[in-house]
Amino acid sequence: MQLIEALHYGFIQRALVAGIFVSILCAVLGLFLVLRRFSLIGDGLAHVTFGSVALGLFWGIYPLYASIPLVCISSLGILRLTQRARIHADAAIGIVSSLGISIGIVVASIAGGFNIDLFSYLFGNILAISRTEVVLSVALSLGLIMAVAVFYYDLFSVTFDENYARVSGIKTGAVNRVLVVLTSLTVVLAMKVVGIMLVSSLLILPAVTALQLGRGFKATLFIAGLAAVCAVVLGIFVSFAFNLPTGAVIVLMSFFCLLLAFVAGRLLRIRGAA
Repeated sequence: MQLIEALHYGFIQRALVAGIFVSILCAVLGLFLVLRRFSLIGDGLAHVTFGSVALGLFWGIYPLYASIPLVCISSLGILRLTQRARIHADAAIGIVSSLGISIGIVVASIAGGFNIDLFSYLFGNILAISRTEVVLSVALSLGLIMAVAVFYYDLFSVTFDENYARVSGIKTGAVNRVLVVLTSLTVVLAMKVVGIMLVSSLLILPAVTALQLGRGFKATLFIAGLAAVCAVVLGIFVSFAFNLPTGAVIVLMSFFCLLLAFVAGRLLRIRGAA
């Protein structure tokens, strides 16, 4: 009964709308990243987001507006390092992420007056999301999902065999740039849902959950989106009912979904082998 009554609160409604759209985006994009073994870019860009948020607060700019261009540039920087400097992806991510978080720490130390605001972005507070932020989150999520749909077959080809995609005439360099830019925008959006420190989990856990059960790529995409939505909805209601940090609870619900999928996948494989 308490959960039904919670739906009457405006902040719960806003959290659910924004959380559902952003979680679907994270799940869809996260599957491409996980299959390409590039999933840690979310964690690296989250650290860059910390620096960009600190700079935004320091300059008096709304953090989202400061983060979008800076994180996009950083994602392209990671890609360029892997392609031109002969640096492995994990090392390139580490270089850019350490630079981003260092800048954030230095700026926060110099300013010293916005530590509370910065803390809220670190761990997220989707229950405090405003109407304007909901509209922005939904609009950007729909735009990015449409972009994934437009580039779907190119992303699919590059994900499973980049060399074959290149020989087939697909501009793999451009597709890779699209992927990292989409990822950077998704990370910026997701920071309001689960916070900068936990944003990579929203990209990785639903995708890994879906891979335990999916048979076929599109089916796996659907399962990933469903798992992400379930985790966000359950996380919001559980955090509200027990007065717990929403971002952390969403991640725990996502991990719980992964455990269920792992057990279900094992049972299905045992039954199929019998």
